[in-house]
Amino acid sequence: MSDRPPVPVTVLTGYLGAGKTTLLNRILTENHGKKFAVVINEFGELGVDNDLVVDADEEVFEMNNGCICCTVRGDLIRILSGLMQRRERFDGIIVETTGLADPAPVAQTFFVDEDVKRATKLDAIVTVVDAKHLLARLADSKEAEEQIAFADLIVLNKMDLVTPAEADAVEARIRAINPWAQLVRSEKSNVPLDQVVGRDAFNLARILEREPDFLSGEDHHTHDGDIMSLSFETQKPIDPEKFNVWIQDLLATKGQDLLRTKGILAYAGEDRRFAFQAVHMIADGDFIGPWKDGAERRSKIVFIGRDLNRPQLRRGFEACVA
Repeated sequence: MSDRPPVPVTVLTGYLGAGKTTLLNRILTENHGKKFAVVINEFGELGVDNDLVVDADEEVFEMNNGCICCTVRGDLIRILSGLMQRRERFDGIIVETTGLADPAPVAQTFFVDEDVKRATKLDAIVTVVDAKHLLARLADSKEAEEQIAFADLIVLNKMDLVTPAEADAVEARIRAINPWAQLVRSEKSNVPLDQVVGRDAFNLARILEREPDFLSGEDHHTHDGDIMSLSFETQKPIDPEKFNVWIQDLLATKGQDLLRTKGILAYAGEDRRFAFQAVHMIADGDFIGPWKDGAERRSKIVFIGRDLNRPQLRRGFEACVA
């Protein structure tokens, strides 16, 4: 193994709902002739992002119920070590963090674990930023600032939702945090692949300048205790009209507290999976392909936010069954 060049790793980060999975899907579906192993981390006990990743011919590993930068960091090391046993199957690794991850401990993994350090190379930290909501997130989230500070490339996404003046103000705020990273503007995370992977852009010297203890291996990261993740699922088919009425009312009344909502739904009489996503009150949804043959048609939805009422949300979701 020591004779082989290290496998490049791209860390894909960004706050909840910024567009990370959309960018990941663009990477996996572009005609570039490369194969990637994908590691996805989710904050809640039920995973949805794995279902939102396109049916590409890639190896996808899911780590749930903990943040990659703290509680499940050991899982990342184990997955990477396992991947090295079959490294001939892929050209690179993409790690998509939860929207609440501090990228510093994630990046540390590639320098403080000797086996990982020998077999892999951190190619770049790519941070996707929601132009519409970034200023609010910087006001209430330490993670949003850290994700920008550690970025080698910043994708200023959702440009279609802001005015030119608002975009300039957001970019100026980003530059005040990180003046070195390349910044590209995008809609729906539409960024050329060669700007995201294979950049050889990670700059350890710059990181050590910001955090001198970076290579110590110590992790003092803690999450905002007010943020929680609630997940629900049902085997019964969902009535789309009931769901639309309920979710629209919920987002209208509770949207400010809902940082992220996402779900995969099995609609009654429909053979395709419906993917629903929302950031605060801005919602989107579409069919993403058929259910696989023999797959259990189970609907699941995840809420990440503050001051969430579990029994009330459960009753609301269960009332949407056909």
